[in-house]
Amino acid sequence: MKEQSSGLYAQTMAEHGFVTLAFDPSYTGESSGLPRNVASPDINVEDFSAAVDCLGLLPEVDRERIGIIGICGWGGMALSAAAVDKRIKAVVASTMYDMTRVMSKGYNDSMTLEQRTRALEQLGQQRWKDVEAGQPAYQPPYNELHGGEAPFLVEYHDYYRTPRGFHPRAVNSGNAWTITTPLPFMNLPILAHIKEISPRPILLVHGEKAHSRYFSETAYAAAAEPKELMIIPGAVHTDLYDRTDAIPFNTLTAFFQKNLPASA
Repeated sequence: MKEQSSGLYAQTMAEHGFVTLAFDPSYTGESSGLPRNVASPDINVEDFSAAVDCLGLLPEVDRERIGIIGICGWGGMALSAAAVDKRIKAVVASTMYDMTRVMSKGYNDSMTLEQRTRALEQLGQQRWKDVEAGQPAYQPPYNELHGGEAPFLVEYHDYYRTPRGFHPRAVNSGNAWTITTPLPFMNLPILAHIKEISPRPILLVHGEKAHSRYFSETAYAAAAEPKELMIIPGAVHTDLYDRTDAIPFNTLTAFFQKNLPASA
């Protein structure tokens, strides 16, 4: 949400001379929409285009010089938005997740067809429960530690559940998504048209030690030129949320200055 990573990126890029906008995705934080805490690939891709709409109404903004940055799961959304919204002239995805891939196939594509079928059957039954109750049920609180968790889950806890990144409106800071949120993510790949971002440039930034690094590497392989993959030595996934010594803001600035040039 905007008080977390996206706000930090926007504030820093503003200090580097850009007009910036950080936003809460639809149905979360201070954005409108009911029920609360629902994510959807089509809606969240549209959020980026809506942000472009908003920026393009500002008299100080050149509509031909708009770029976007997406972080974590919204990195995949940003790439998807750039593929269909030709108004976006350059895109950065930082510590990117492809949420449709991980939800439909599991980490490292480890989910079997049997597991996927069982998950979808359970989600279908949950829809019956929700409609009978007249309201959605929510997943258990996120990022709680009980011992024995994988290192990346500890990293999430250290960001979302401590003063470092906690915010009472943030889904991952204790609130949770609806149980049925995975359904639309399990039905499509959001990066199917990543090649169509070309000839507009892509910059993918990821941590060397991030468990999610393969998402950026796969996206880079699938994308067409011009494209760049920048690996930050020693960084884990959440380091690129807020560690200003790890986030390459000077590189991001140079990328946008080069690829959003002033009109002749």
